[in-house]
Amino acid sequence: MTNDVKFFRDTTPYINMHRGRTFVVAIPGEGIDHENFPHVIQDIALLNSLGVRIVLVHGARPQIEARLQQGAITSKFHAATRVTDSDTMRCVKEAAGSIRIAIESLLSMGLVNSPMHGARIRVVSGNFITAKPLGIRNGVDFHHTGEVRRVDRSGIKRQLDDGAIVLLSPIGYSPTGEAFNLSAEDVATQTAISLNAEKLILFSAQSGIENGEGALQKIISLHEIGSWIPQVPSPMRMALQAAYDACLNGVPRSHIISFGEDGALLSELFTREGAGTLIVKDGAETIRQASIDDVGGILELITPLEEQGVL
Repeated sequence: MTNDVKFFRDTTPYINMHRGRTFVVAIPGEGIDHENFPHVIQDIALLNSLGVRIVLVHGARPQIEARLQQGAITSKFHAATRVTDSDTMRCVKEAAGSIRIAIESLLSMGLVNSPMHGARIRVVSGNFITAKPLGIRNGVDFHHTGEVRRVDRSGIKRQLDDGAIVLLSPIGYSPTGEAFNLSAEDVATQTAISLNAEKLILFSAQSGIENGEGALQKIISLHEIGSWIPQVPSPMRMALQAAYDACLNGVPRSHIISFGEDGALLSELFTREGAGTLIVKDGAETIRQASIDDVGGILELITPLEEQGVL
């Protein structure tokens, strides 16, 4: 038996398990600029072809910064949140529009002898996110900076039911027709919660959460996250907070994986070892080394199998 045959046999249970499920995938602007981004898009297209319902949320922070610098515009921050005045909002719209077109272009590829050949993926964007302004906080007017008020759940589901990938930008709209600059993490989290998604998958610069020795923490249960959040650096802290909020509000599992590692998404979803950090809602799913206190429970589990001659 070849390695390829073994791989397909090993991944079949995961393929069957994920088919028909809704995944919300969030990739930051830094990931879009990375050389591995086309491979990430190819893997997302593969998930779509395997029957996974995909909502893709993109960030735009570095792209917004680049446009601000080009226009000699100084952007202000308060409490790590961008103050989006009219000039800044223009740059936000330009960056988000450019990224959306780039992603749609990649998902439209279909060259012969390429991973996307014959994929025929339909991508749908729209005004699925209703936003509200942050307003004035601690004396600071955030202007066009906002947060998610509501997700058009039925509208997104209709597109997913039709086999499309739904692409969401970090921009939301108010009932009065105003556009607001949103956090991509907020959009991804609220969308996953609203859709009752099976997974929220967050790409980051690192492979996941590392412990004090620099080793990758494979699994973190919901009740453990509180002790981890203060320890991780700011960009990773935002991803971990998003994973926590999603699991706290009904999403069974969240994943943090690297946008720079080729195949990380597929490894995380279709192999036992995974490639990043899994955050689980139910702490009972956490795998750990057995201790002497577990012996009684283990014997209780295997006794019926011994009696049946299985063990």
